[in-house]
Amino acid sequence: MTDKNKVVVDLLNEIIEMEISGVVRYLHYALMVKGPNRIPIVKWFHDQANEGYQHASIIGEKVTALGGHPTLRVSAVPETKTHKVLDILKESLEFEEAALEKYKSVLKHCHDDVALEELIRSMVRMETEHIEEVIKMLDTTH
Repeated sequence: MTDKNKVVVDLLNEIIEMEISGVVRYLHYALMVKGPNRIPIVKWFHDQANEGYQHASIIGEKVTALGGHPTLRVSAVPETKTHKVLDILKESLEFEEAALEKYKSVLKHCHDDVALEELIRSMVRMETEHIEEVIKMLDTTH
């Protein structure tokens, strides 16, 4: 593996760790939601967990394509013991913003790898859309 690939693989492995932690995080959130709006919010959290798994799988495939070894580590998921929906959504927003920054950090290392750049740009788009959606969900003025 080239030195350039090692830097990219290390960053991609950090992303895998985050995405897998997102699976755990969103599953936990889905299990903890209570109240009259539970059903659509639980579905949304389950969808987020499934997407985290898909993203980790896609990024893992890129790691092996670059000659690397996908990590088995998972980023820590803090238990805040706060399970009110708005609080959970605020935690989700912070998590999504951190994931977006991690994806953006890979862009600096794509150079001539158009496929990698396109993959990461698509992930940046999806993470940005998640952030926008959470911000809309947090808007209680309407």
